[in-house]
Amino acid sequence: MSAFTTVNLYHTNAEPLKFNQGDVIFREGETGDEMYALMSGAVGLWVNDCLVEIISEGDVFGEGALVQPSHTRASRAIAHTNCELIPLNHSRFLFVCQNTPMFAIEVMRSFSDRLRLLKEKLAEAD
Repeated sequence: MSAFTTVNLYHTNAEPLKFNQGDVIFREGETGDEMYALMSGAVGLWVNDCLVEIISEGDVFGEGALVQPSHTRASRAIAHTNCELIPLNHSRFLFVCQNTPMFAIEVMRSFSDRLRLLKEKLAEAD
């Protein structure tokens, strides 16, 4: 089961969060207590005013703040298109990780895939 599917099963909000293109979802340096599954649309992640990646429908993002001791965001998330998100707060995240171990693997896989793409981009820039 994908991380997206698991978030969809375990989230507590009845309605997804809706953002219009250009809306800020969270800012770099903010404290974060939720990760998100992207139901529809696309979200850009920015660092120092540089677009570093675009999250596609069916993926998750924002998990970094849930596992860092400071719980701070490392990037700014902006709706690249109109989008709908399913939030998963920190306590639900821990519950799901404990009760659905494959969820943790899928979140790590998503993060690892995105890190690999970023490394490839950096290598091409040299």
